[in-house]
Amino acid sequence: GSSVVFEAETEKPDAKVKWQCNSKDIASGGKYVITSDGNKHSLAIKAITKEDANVYAVIAGGSKVKFELKVSEVKPEENPAPPAAEPASGEHTGPAQDAPPAEGDAKLFFCAGENITFVAKVNAESLLKKPTVKWFKGKWMDLASKSGKHLQLKETYDRNTKVYTFEMQIIEAKANFAGAYRCEVASRNKFDSCNFDLTVHGEAAEGLDIRAAFRRTQLVVLLMCCDFCSSTDGNEDSGELDFSALLRKRAVQASSDPDVDVWKILSGAPASEYEKIAFQHGITDLRGMLKRLKKMKKEEKKSEAFLKKLDPAYQVTKGQKIKLAVEVANEDVEVKWLKNGQEIQPTGRYIFESVGNMRYLTINNCSLADDAAYCCIVGEEKCTTELFVKEPPVTIVKNLEDQMVMKGERVELECEVSEEGANVKWEKDGVELTRDESFKYRFKKDGCKHVLIINDASKEDCGHYKVKTNGGESMAELLVQEKELEVYQSIADLTVKAKDQAVFKCEVSDENVKGTWYKNGVEVKADARINITHIGRIHKLTIDEVKPEDEGDYTFVPDGYAFNLSAKLNFLEVKIDFVPRQDPPKIHLDCMGRTSESTIIVVAGNKLRLDVPITGDPAPTVIWTKGEKVKQIRSLTLLTPGTTSWTTSNGEVNGRVHVETTKGHCIFTIEGAERQDEGIYSVVVRNPAGEDTADINVKVVDVPDPPQTPTIVSVGEDSCVVTWEPPLFDGGQPIIGYVLERKKIKSYRWMRLNFDPYPRTTYEARRMIEGVAYEMRVYAVNSIGMSRHSPASKSFVPVAPTSEPIGLCVDDVSDTSITLKWRRPEKIGAAELEGYGVEYCKEGTDEWIPAIDGLTDRTSMIVKNLTTGDKLQFRVRAYNMAGPSAPATLAQPVTIREIMQRPKIWLPRILRQTLIKKVGDTVNIVIPFQGKPRPKVTWSKDGEPLSPQFASVRNSEVDTILFIRKTERKHSGQYDLQVQIENVEDTAKVMLQIVDLPGPPEALKIVDIWGFNVALEWKPPKDNGNCEIVGYNIQKADKKTMEWYTVYEQYRRTNCVVSDLIMGNEYVFRVFSINLVGFSTEPCQTKDSVYIQKTGIVYKPPSYKEHDFSEAPKFTHPLMNRSVIAGYNATLSCSVRGIPKPKVTWYKNKMDITHEAKYRMLSKQGVLTLEIRKPCPFDGGVYMCKAVNDSGEDIVECKLEVRPPQASRCG
Repeated sequence: GSSVVFEAETEKPDAKVKWQCNSKDIASGGKYVITSDGNKHSLAIKAITKEDANVYAVIAGGSKVKFELKVSEVKPEENPAPPAAEPASGEHTGPAQDAPPAEGDAKLFFCAGENITFVAKVNAESLLKKPTVKWFKGKWMDLASKSGKHLQLKETYDRNTKVYTFEMQIIEAKANFAGAYRCEVASRNKFDSCNFDLTVHGEAAEGLDIRAAFRRTQLVVLLMCCDFCSSTDGNEDSGELDFSALLRKRAVQASSDPDVDVWKILSGAPASEYEKIAFQHGITDLRGMLKRLKKMKKEEKKSEAFLKKLDPAYQVTKGQKIKLAVEVANEDVEVKWLKNGQEIQPTGRYIFESVGNMRYLTINNCSLADDAAYCCIVGEEKCTTELFVKEPPVTIVKNLEDQMVMKGERVELECEVSEEGANVKWEKDGVELTRDESFKYRFKKDGCKHVLIINDASKEDCGHYKVKTNGGESMAELLVQEKELEVYQSIADLTVKAKDQAVFKCEVSDENVKGTWYKNGVEVKADARINITHIGRIHKLTIDEVKPEDEGDYTFVPDGYAFNLSAKLNFLEVKIDFVPRQDPPKIHLDCMGRTSESTIIVVAGNKLRLDVPITGDPAPTVIWTKGEKVKQIRSLTLLTPGTTSWTTSNGEVNGRVHVETTKGHCIFTIEGAERQDEGIYSVVVRNPAGEDTADINVKVVDVPDPPQTPTIVSVGEDSCVVTWEPPLFDGGQPIIGYVLERKKIKSYRWMRLNFDPYPRTTYEARRMIEGVAYEMRVYAVNSIGMSRHSPASKSFVPVAPTSEPIGLCVDDVSDTSITLKWRRPEKIGAAELEGYGVEYCKEGTDEWIPAIDGLTDRTSMIVKNLTTGDKLQFRVRAYNMAGPSAPATLAQPVTIREIMQRPKIWLPRILRQTLIKKVGDTVNIVIPFQGKPRPKVTWSKDGEPLSPQFASVRNSEVDTILFIRKTERKHSGQYDLQVQIENVEDTAKVMLQIVDLPGPPEALKIVDIWGFNVALEWKPPKDNGNCEIVGYNIQKADKKTMEWYTVYEQYRRTNCVVSDLIMGNEYVFRVFSINLVGFSTEPCQTKDSVYIQKTGIVYKPPSYKEHDFSEAPKFTHPLMNRSVIAGYNATLSCSVRGIPKPKVTWYKNKMDITHEAKYRMLSKQGVLTLEIRKPCPFDGGVYMCKAVNDSGEDIVECKLEVRPPQASRCG
């Protein structure tokens, strides 16, 4: 009984909006009232009944939004709900502000601090796989990566109703959470989305309990219900996703139960009871609560098996390789790698490595199949991680091209992307295009090629079309023009006699164009004598038995076009009159002479027809002349009295000029008038009674000559200014304007920039793509038509000037120069940076003087030859193809005068400790300093000045260099540096240590011998090489072979015991000393040898128990149920292990199929494969594989379903 109003708001105020009910259009009238005000559109439904509870939709361009109206009866209640409660979905009891807008945007208002839940429900009855849901904020921000304290995502599945429920929970909403949100649902080739706006007002209430963040949310918004089922109603889109606009808000009353300490309950409960406790106490953020609970408990003991575990997650780009590494406590332990719970076997893509305590899993050429959970197992412990494989961005290889088509033609916009099967998005003027019910737009995908097809193009299809991928975009412009009708054959003048047939015939380019025939401005109707026909492109008007009243001007006017075709029908009537007297000839013209009013204008190429009425008796002779040259002579001779006919003698000149003389008329015709036919034509009529003359001024007008070659004056980021010279000849009519076209250099299509003539000779072309080369051409237009195009301009590239250089500052000032520094502009643009221009001007003047001729490519400059004491302002501009950028200017003028600066040594960090070099190395010490004027630099060693023979010193204005080409031990010591300006100085010291190889150890002797052991002792070397002895290298050699073997490396003490010597052998020993440089050149060797005495030892070999390696068969990978298509080979695979190798038998429905030809059994390294050749539905059933050896047996089975092939559906 109530009324409801739905409101929609579009981006453009002139957009056409259509309303539908159950996919049928709604017209305004009766109970429906449709109104539009600018960009706001509304649908009002009066006196609602239960029959109005339907699915409605609003369509604007390529965008369609569905919503549902539910009607319920209002029942009286004793305790009415508070006024703040809002209606359920579809119950529109208030004004239209609660209805969703036409663009699919729902506006939701909440207060800060509230908890909000957005719910999306998906009906999955017809789905084979679980749908994918993504939540976005703004245009591209995926909220899956933002889950945390204030944002949580959940999903549940009801097996009874087969409905997936996806929730996005916002906890303690803040003001910055406001914005536009979007939910997208996809499953194979099905897709749908819904947009909504969230507005957060005010502040949250104070005194909130910390557990309130984990309780049930205070406000739940049911955002959408999605139906993936294929519709059985013929009026619905079969198989399409349908987000019904069930936008509702419902308040959930907070529980009034006494407050319970959930922390205490959880801490004392087993892990298996966590979900039950969370459900009982209304906790939705169980994961967050468990994280806090984990922090409250004591830290667990460190892993005994792992020293370093896998990171929680890894990310790798598709096609790249990744190495997963763990560090184990026992370097001899074996590890297992699992992928999604299945053990990984080493292959070419999976490589296992073991280096010490490190264990590596390398995955080569990662694909999307490698996106999984991985686990490393050591004994009873394991560590897990997740690997995310990121697809590389899809780029556009071949861009869209601008197109200009005629109205009604088919348009195909084609692009090519870098990867097959990639998803792209098409937009028109910023609005995403979808496949609507009218099939206006079709999307075609062929490998890497993507095509947008527009059937029956119209004026509304003009605009900019854009294709987007996740790695780029391309844009093209589409222009649609009305078709121009061409005349292949025009109608011609006719002269017929009485009772003859007159046929007017013309041919036009479009066979679908109809037309109307007129006689002297009156429409001609078909009757018994007049027949009008239209066959293909030919239109005919046939008049049988011509009568005198049929004479006149006949015109054919094509429907829908502003031009006509005209011709004249002359009736030739033969009479015999006897006129005994003679009349002098007379020319009867309305306008004669050479004034502009008497000028006859003809368009070049058209027929010039001069019809001159004349009188005279006898019939006069007619002479036509142009200037003094006789162009055509026609004679008309009157027969002697008594005859009944006239005789005419007709001639032709140059094939184009015709003269025809009838009684009372002389007709002068030029077929296809040309520019040289312009001039004064004279007609002379003579007979025996006299003569008469008349002049006719004829002017031939034509389309103008093409304009001169256009010149590009300047270019911008997406524009250019072009100028040109007018044509040399205007065709006899003033130039109305010009039409311009542009073309990309690599394209073959010319795009028209203006359809109305442009009156000036300078034009600014816009909407071009920066960095793409173009060329321009121009047409001239007068009242006759359009000229041929001008030659194309030189190619040019639209580019914008760069932004101004940044960070301009003064680096140094002297009495006659200044040093400036700056950084590159932030925005360079498509054109390369050509350089920088530096200018200065004196304070109080506006004259900017270039600091150098031309440009500099550096970001610093020393401006020299300046006057001391001048106050100068400096600026820097960046230059590219488009010209100079905006200038970067110093904040204030600079006075050219050197400033006193205290001397300061900036000692590098490496020189603040002793610098160690080997003998023979090169020393090159660079120490920067500052000070103005240039300070005095002095080097000394151990208090004595350095001599040039000892070391070289080079000084500059900003640093000093100490250089020693080849160092010796004497170069060690302390070097002092002094920088002094007048009586102010700064000092620094550098310690240099030159080291060399050490000498050999001394006094190596054998101290003791027992069993297989020898004790050695020695003294440190006398020469330690000017650095500390870091150890000794002890070696032994059998005196028979004298091959030396190292016993100890980097041994720190001066005594050692050499063990594990072989009895019966005689040994000698030697020792090398080691320092920072290396080993000593000579060792210290023992003078005496040591003989190891033999002792009686009886060898008892150990006893070993032979190991039993036998193992019963066990299937490590089971058979999987499969569904295949009949006619295509199918395989069933499993893997088995067992020692000895088990015997394998295959069964179908418990029948042995080993010897059947239809089946092929393969076994390779424990992998068993059953190949079924071209199965039919009869081959479906239960297949079983049985493995048997001496230790036992094992079986595994699966179900095979064979489906008949389905007929392909046309897209």
